[in-house]
Amino acid sequence: MKVSFASPALPRSGALVLTVAKGGTLDGLAAEADNAASGALSRAIAASRFDGGAKATLEIMAPAGLDAERVLLVGVGETLDLRLAEDVGGTVYSALAGSGSESAVLVWPQAGSGAAAGLGAALAAYRFDKYRTRMEDKDKPALAELVIGTPDAGSARRSFEEDGARIVDAVGFARDFVTEPGNVLYPETYAEGLRELAALGVSVEVLDRAALEELKMATLLGVAQGSAREARVVVMRWQGAEGPPMALVGKGVTFDTGGISIKPSGGMEEMKWDMGGSAAVAGAMKAIAGRKAAANVVGIVGLVENMPSATAQRPGDVVTSYSGQTVEVINTDAEGRLVLADLLAYVIERYEPRAVVDLATLTGAMVMALAHEYAGMFSNDDALAKALLAAGEAVDEKLWRFPLHDAYDKMLESHIADMKNIGPREAGAISAAQFLKRFVGETPWAHLDIAGTAWTDKARPTVPKGATGYGVRLLDRLVRDVCES
Repeated sequence: MKVSFASPALPRSGALVLTVAKGGTLDGLAAEADNAASGALSRAIAASRFDGGAKATLEIMAPAGLDAERVLLVGVGETLDLRLAEDVGGTVYSALAGSGSESAVLVWPQAGSGAAAGLGAALAAYRFDKYRTRMEDKDKPALAELVIGTPDAGSARRSFEEDGARIVDAVGFARDFVTEPGNVLYPETYAEGLRELAALGVSVEVLDRAALEELKMATLLGVAQGSAREARVVVMRWQGAEGPPMALVGKGVTFDTGGISIKPSGGMEEMKWDMGGSAAVAGAMKAIAGRKAAANVVGIVGLVENMPSATAQRPGDVVTSYSGQTVEVINTDAEGRLVLADLLAYVIERYEPRAVVDLATLTGAMVMALAHEYAGMFSNDDALAKALLAAGEAVDEKLWRFPLHDAYDKMLESHIADMKNIGPREAGAISAAQFLKRFVGETPWAHLDIAGTAWTDKARPTVPKGATGYGVRLLDRLVRDVCES
């Protein structure tokens, strides 16, 4: 869908969208439209429960006196900020996508937030239909253009083109990877897909199995050894400034059966999105490079497939990590932390970053704790944690901080190795974070468990059902705030 900007005016065709504040009173161009329609809009409000509450909608078909084929009233509540503007834009798209209107004009009276409304609409318009060959036209979204009529159309257009459109592209990049099925997206093809970033000036280095064996990344390779698909590690560098980089680390298990500790069959098809952390890092690198950020950022993702076979890692195996620490593998379905352990130690040793943030769909325990509203955050550095919380609030990718403590660390004690890869059922997300903490030393570090936020079965205003792209905007905002301020 195309998003454009113009001065506020009533359309001569398509749909007309009018914002209404809490209370349901029509003013400005909305009042003008109501007068042209002989009061049809205000009568419709009076006959309904629509009162201008945030994101509420009321559709009025072909009111006489207006050229529009339909009028959509959308509530903006009592206080319209940038976050609500995005949600309102997404609400407008969702309300009109299947209506039959091919174009719409959204009259946006408030200067300064029209670009945010456009961003929300564009994020909501994401679709992944590449494998659907028998869709009828009536099932396809008809809305092809949304014009946002705002008094600061010029600045809104520049803001959207310079920033918003790049965010939409980056989030879509991540969502596409997460949505692809496991027979299409596996370590080799994923790594090749990431080479696309080189066109934006990102240095892309792909480490194959031989290179990983030479580096002795045994915990990562142990996860991959049951699959016919060989592991890959991809290092992406954007050097828009001098100094130590910000390091972004992503878990990329392209399909997770659980290995020998196999998962139940019900719902296993969803395990294609167990690489959501790596997709967030990839999308963030695209956003950062796309706007030519004045920042030094390195992104690293570990790409593996976790399969059961005669060559698969067994429960009880002991592996030696890149850091030299040994791990007793108690459960092969606790594989993500094994991938991240080698990545974290490697990126810290090689690049000496100012800080490290890893993202992973790591534990079901996090879903039990926070459902699908927040991602869990663990950190050894209060300043980094504070910056992440602020970034998450700014882009509505919310985080909730959990504790790290020696008492949880003891859950990982092994009788034959330096540690086990999993503790007891209690505090599963915390003990997983404690495991990762053993591989970062004193480097400022945060672990984001996005198991509940990488995929959604319930659409939100700017997020359709399916892959959310969670983490792309969060990381991009973090780099803005910490590296470019």
